[in-house]
Amino acid sequence: MIDTLSRTGLPIVEERSTSAATGVETLGQKDFLTLLTAQMKNQDPLNPMENGEFLAQMAQFSTVAGIDRVNETLKSMTDGLRESRMATATNLLGHQVLVSQSLARPDAEGLVSGAVELDAPAEAVIVTYSDAATGEILHSEDLGAQKPGAVTFGWAGLGAEDVAARRALRISATALTETGARELPTSVYARVTSARAGGYASGEITLEVEDFGALNALEVTAFR
Repeated sequence: MIDTLSRTGLPIVEERSTSAATGVETLGQKDFLTLLTAQMKNQDPLNPMENGEFLAQMAQFSTVAGIDRVNETLKSMTDGLRESRMATATNLLGHQVLVSQSLARPDAEGLVSGAVELDAPAEAVIVTYSDAATGEILHSEDLGAQKPGAVTFGWAGLGAEDVAARRALRISATALTETGARELPTSVYARVTSARAGGYASGEITLEVEDFGALNALEVTAFR
């Protein structure tokens, strides 16, 4: 466009707006139409602008304007999604999410709970609750025969002082099968203590989970 304008003998017009992010001056739609009108009025009659040149300039401007609108729409969608995820994460504060670990603490009602995953039938699943510091066994229960899949467990037998102090327990689980006993990885419910947003581009929300650490909110499979 600059080459075509210079051919008309018109002076270069100062651009009207400046991008706050880059400091680069940009040409707005009104400025573009003003320049284009002046260009057509002042073009050399012996060397007028070709229709192709005119259409190319219009197409170029329309493309840039369209890209700007798409970028604005995408930014709006990203902001909305980020706000939605942040609201969801905020709602999880104080609640418990299921994480893969063996260390657990009682909730306000004194319940310690979690789950194990069976990939084959078991004649029995035994869950043991021990003091995390001393290893003392506090409780053990047989959940009986179980089919493959998630098997939940829970115990609320701690005293009021232990519940108030949120005594840390170590959970272990054993599956008894036809081939013998097998230790099972445990998942327990742990309290969400904080949440933070990631970078603008990612829109990720990270939860801080007690005794566990950072957890991407998208990895949460169960909460209560």
